[in-house]
Amino acid sequence: MRKACAMHLSPRCGAKTRRGTPCRGPAMVNGRCRMHGGTNPGAPVSNKNALKHGQYSAAARAKRRQVAALIQDARRLVEAVDAG
Repeated sequence: MRKACAMHLSPRCGAKTRRGTPCRGPAMVNGRCRMHGGTNPGAPVSNKNALKHGQYSAAARAKRRQVAALIQDARRLVEAVDAG
């Protein structure tokens, strides 16, 4: 007799097919198979491969704010020197 592999023991989707029978596809994290699940479960938690450049990280945004403030201060200084 053959052993049952992990896929055969996994929970099933159970959505109704066009024939009216329950779907026999293996269920994903959201409880439905890839055909009946709607949206996919997304990237794994703490997936570092999804991080592309870090342009919108908190540290990068803080640095951009600092640079913008320095530029603004420099412009004010130039205006003050020109006016005085």
